[in-house]
Amino acid sequence: MNATATSGFDLSLTQGNSADLDSVVEIMDSAFDDRFGEAWTRSQCAGILPMPGVKLMVARFAGRPSGFSLHRTIADEAELLLLAVSPEHRRRGIGRMLLGDFLDNSRKLGVGRVHLEVREGNPAVIMYRSAGFALVGRRRKYYRGRFGGEFDALTLSREL
Repeated sequence: MNATATSGFDLSLTQGNSADLDSVVEIMDSAFDDRFGEAWTRSQCAGILPMPGVKLMVARFAGRPSGFSLHRTIADEAELLLLAVSPEHRRRGIGRMLLGDFLDNSRKLGVGRVHLEVREGNPAVIMYRSAGFALVGRRRKYYRGRFGGEFDALTLSREL
């Protein structure tokens, strides 16, 4: 999938693999604040990547990794595990493009319902809600920040 970002630079999505993990971790470290505990470790990403139904997509802005999504499909359901955009590349449609790719891929696989979890207060909630996701649950104190904070996770879902 290729698209053009608002500034005229090429924005593209490619399927990622283990060779992209350094870029993924770099994006995650810049995108997720330590105080919330949302980021995964490199070993967590490396461990899930080879599992059946798992797909990594990497967004490149002007040829440079700028965002990614990690999701998995099991039977007729799919879960968005991670979605992150580097702070310097935000507000250019990259997050929406990654989310749209996840939804399109899920439809093509015959998925009937998609899920995700997001920290309460994360600005991405607005994007997910505008894409048709609705609140279906809450996990109290799910995220544990580096400095001891505890934060609820919102479980969002939508039909395809």
